[in-house]
Amino acid sequence: MAVYRTLDIGTAKPSAAEQQQIPHHAIDLVEPSEPFSVAAWLSEAGRAVDRIRARGRRVLFVGGTPLYLKALREGLAAGPAADPALRESLAVRLEREGAAALHRELATLDPGAAARIHPNDWRRTLRGIEVATVAPASHGREATWERGGTHASTAPMLIVDVPRKLLNERIAARVQKMFSAGLVEEVRAAEANGGIGATAGQAAGYSEVLAMLAGRSTLSDAIEQTIRRTRQLAKRQRTWLRSFGDAVWICS
Repeated sequence: MAVYRTLDIGTAKPSAAEQQQIPHHAIDLVEPSEPFSVAAWLSEAGRAVDRIRARGRRVLFVGGTPLYLKALREGLAAGPAADPALRESLAVRLEREGAAALHRELATLDPGAAARIHPNDWRRTLRGIEVATVAPASHGREATWERGGTHASTAPMLIVDVPRKLLNERIAARVQKMFSAGLVEEVRAAEANGGIGATAGQAAGYSEVLAMLAGRSTLSDAIEQTIRRTRQLAKRQRTWLRSFGDAVWICS
């Protein structure tokens, strides 16, 4: 979500001072109203890798988005363009029915895809249903990504493993800090300047504030829901990260 300009607080984007000290790449790429995809990020990441290596420097990928990391290391499956209406309906069903139910549906539509996708990996599950629904004939096509002759999968991968109790405490503190720092005002400003689109609007914190501004919840509700959703996100991330068999886990 750091690809979105002006959405700084809820994404924990590095400050201007931090960016002056250490060059950051693949952030502030598009307006909050614009859609964005893993494929678009992968293309930008490739250009950033080329620029960094051209300066004789090494690349450090830092973040908590395993889907993007997996695409960087293993490539990206090819498929049809996203169908906004179908994606919206699937997102509603995900909230109502849960990831496991949608994964079972994917197993019916495309058993091969379901076998490759973890039941908790709701993003790829939704994409799998979308591909199976929109363009069944495209199943099985794969696209790989390689930059500068070096596979990203050869890079060492370290995972900082924070005990769950401490992690939950940090999440609650971070969410409170986000709201105190002006997250609601940030969302209001973005809404007044072109709006927040469906992609950016699904992020933890932003969707809850949007619901609050629409009168569907209170500020305290938005804070509690953001804490709860971020904890769920952290749990899914941990599951995702365990799929990287070559990663080194470091206990903090």
